[in-house]
Amino acid sequence: MTGDAVEPVAVDLSIVVPTFNEAGNIEELLRRLGAAFADVPLSAEVIFADDSTDDTCAVIERAAAASPLPVVLHHRAVPTAGLGGAVVEGIGRARAPWIVVIDADLQHPPELVPELVARGAAAGAELVVASRYAAGGSRSGLAGGYRLAVSGASTLLTKGLFPRTLRGLSDPMSGFFAIRREAVERSGALEPLGYKILLELAVRCAPRGITEVPYSFGARHAGESKSTVREGLRFLRHLVTLRTSDPRARVVAFGLIGLSGFVPNLLLLWALNGRGGMYFAPAEIIANQAGLLWNFLLVDGLLYRQRRSGHGWLGRLFGFALVGNADLLARIPLSAVLVVGAGWGAVPATAVSMVVVFAGRFLVVDRWLYGRRGAGVLGSGTTAPATSGTSLHR
Repeated sequence: MTGDAVEPVAVDLSIVVPTFNEAGNIEELLRRLGAAFADVPLSAEVIFADDSTDDTCAVIERAAAASPLPVVLHHRAVPTAGLGGAVVEGIGRARAPWIVVIDADLQHPPELVPELVARGAAAGAELVVASRYAAGGSRSGLAGGYRLAVSGASTLLTKGLFPRTLRGLSDPMSGFFAIRREAVERSGALEPLGYKILLELAVRCAPRGITEVPYSFGARHAGESKSTVREGLRFLRHLVTLRTSDPRARVVAFGLIGLSGFVPNLLLLWALNGRGGMYFAPAEIIANQAGLLWNFLLVDGLLYRQRRSGHGWLGRLFGFALVGNADLLARIPLSAVLVVGAGWGAVPATAVSMVVVFAGRFLVVDRWLYGRRGAGVLGSGTTAPATSGTSLHR
């Protein structure tokens, strides 16, 4: 990268722009951002968090020379966690008390950036969301009925999963918002996945006060949309990760996954014993392994996808199978102790033993097999150093 370094100066807000092959939009974006701040008593910097494989970086360097706002370019060699990861790294390089996140495709109007910060300051809110669904807003820039339907369904699903956290927020899928830096700094580890970073920040940062500014979602200026089926699947996985970040929710999900394992277990038992004539005992042992494999695939692929560190895939599978088979051996003697030693009936003794063994299995899997080993993109209460980007010409 080229460009003369500029001395750090105090700014009122940092504008973080995640980019992936947005070369055709950069000059117009910087021109409109500069014009938006020409007559307002706010100073701003623009931070590009770039994952591009085209000439976007070169275009940013050229456009920065004519920009009235200072520009920082941070190109990521490894695009971890998609555009959401880029946003979090950009936030880590922000110096201002307010951080605004905006897309580069100009579907978010740059002229609205100063109003987001002014609205947050006036309302005493730590999060200000530009909303397509608030009174006066519009989704007109979404291309076609399919995109409109997906956007609406995703919003309903998200609000249904987080009714209290997202109360008063009409557009949790927005990619255009302002957040106070102090809210981010007390959030703990951030673990974005895909491009819906607002949901990650709203859930993990628990901002003190949320307000909205309506806006009309415009048409893309240039380039191609990053909304794909693959990104949609990443979004669904992210929802599962966020919803189960609470241990109580993980217990429920773990139990439901365990119950779902009865389906492959019973089907295989029927095939081996009922149709194949295999003796019950070996058939049940084999069928139980099928149920455990089913449970492992769901637990590993959905419930603990973001915590798969420290053990390889085979190591996790072996550990999960070991715990799953061990609880069968533990349940019988525990039930016998309750029946013979305590005089309990067989049914309550079996029920209590199942609960105790389930709790033990969850704790072993949650704390040992998938115990958290390291923070997310940003660790607890920390940000990346503000000097780790490249300051370009003004």
